[in-house]
Amino acid sequence: MISILETIKVINPKAEVSVGENDVKKIKWHNETTPIAEADILAKQKELQIAYDNNKYQRDRAEAYPSIADQLDDIYHNGIDVWKATIKAVKDKYPKE
Repeated sequence: MISILETIKVINPKAEVSVGENDVKKIKWHNETTPIAEADILAKQKELQIAYDNNKYQRDRAEAYPSIADQLDDIYHNGIDVWKATIKAVKDKYPKE
């Protein structure tokens, strides 16, 4: 879940703020930071969460791919076609949605 604090920092990276219990009702703005409306924070949080959820396949692929060193070694020893097959297997396992 995208936190309230993360959301605020996306809206205003310079915001000085603390958030209690990840609750939009428990935000304390510090050092004259201009408050952001609760509705705007919640709308942005929803937008960020949807984007995060929609890109799960990217995170899964990144974890499943061999390291760059291993990929280069595979290309050197087995050729491009074998490397492509390895990468394709990961892409097939975690398709774009």
